[in-house]
Amino acid sequence: MDPAALADAFSISFWIPTAVLTAALAIKLPTIIRLWKDPLLRAVGGLLLLACGVFTFVAPSTIAWTNRVTGVPNISAPWVYSLLTAFCGSCLLLIIAWRNGLSDRSAATRRAMRRVVSVYSGVIVALWVLFALADVPVERLRDLDTYYANTPFMREEILLYLLAHSVAVLITSRVIWNWVRTDGLDAWLRGGLKSLGAGYGLNLIFDALKLTAVVARWTGHDLDWLSTDLAPPVACVSAILIAIGFIVPHAGQYLHERWRVRLAHHELRPLYQLMRTVDGGGVPALLLASPELRLTRRETFIRDTLLPLARRIDEDLRGRAYDAALALGHPSGAAKALAAAVAILDAVEDRARAPQDESASGPDTTDLLREIGAVSRALRRRDRVEAVRARAGRPAKSVPVHE
Repeated sequence: MDPAALADAFSISFWIPTAVLTAALAIKLPTIIRLWKDPLLRAVGGLLLLACGVFTFVAPSTIAWTNRVTGVPNISAPWVYSLLTAFCGSCLLLIIAWRNGLSDRSAATRRAMRRVVSVYSGVIVALWVLFALADVPVERLRDLDTYYANTPFMREEILLYLLAHSVAVLITSRVIWNWVRTDGLDAWLRGGLKSLGAGYGLNLIFDALKLTAVVARWTGHDLDWLSTDLAPPVACVSAILIAIGFIVPHAGQYLHERWRVRLAHHELRPLYQLMRTVDGGGVPALLLASPELRLTRRETFIRDTLLPLARRIDEDLRGRAYDAALALGHPSGAAKALAAAVAILDAVEDRARAPQDESASGPDTTDLLREIGAVSRALRRRDRVEAVRARAGRPAKSVPVHE
């Protein structure tokens, strides 16, 4: 296969993590812009942006383009190394923000952040100085690390970026896994942290593969395949796991909230249908309405329809139904919902038998209006409601006399 074609085929794998990282950045970006003063969010945004930059410029096709545009063979090396080093610094800044909390503005925290910025900025400057001193005339798109492993100054540059990267990901990985083991974490956050921990763990494997191949060159051996064939896929999987780690907590909580709203809307259907028999109408269909708006409109309709039924609620029947539900083995919460369902069904039937003015005040139904979800769920099991109703009974003398 032609070398250029091989390079293009190889670069395809680098665009996969780039796309995933870009998606993670796009998901986080609105929150980052809205809460720009939050150091944690700024660190996350910087980390994702730099990770996207690393995988964009490390693709062989982009390396060749950068070298061609600048006219300097292998100038992509210090550029990619600099992006990777800046990524390392962002990892450490993120860890400092996580570890010390968003409200920590102490001198120690600021000093730690300045130290990270200073050290990794110094590493970046050193990378460019070493590249300027090195003699690297032959362009290498895939195997520069091993090809120039014994070249003065370039040797030191390769070792410097690998050590800087290893230290950063080692600290980051350790802090993340310590966090995973803490109690009280949201399931989505814990899952995201595990993905981040695995991603940073693979980064350590990447560094080990690269360093092993370079050291092999120093000792006269050839393990270039570790650097050229095995390390890049490891880096790609690592980047995808890191991106997923940032996506999961945000997307998971978003989807969980959407599911909760839709479930609540669905659970209100039995009570909503019952109230439609009273009102004769319902909530107009809104095709473009958000799930939250549909839920709010359904809740409002149910409560607005229940209010006129307030004076028809037979509290004595409700009390007997509660006792009956308990006697049938239902727990207190379920018994309360079943009793309310029995009372509402009785009120609806009573209204159908004897329509009248319902403007007069009735029993306090605050708790009933607050527990419409539980009542609606109880109505889904009409067999249970009817069993409770039959056991509670309703003496003929208890039928209210309407004015």
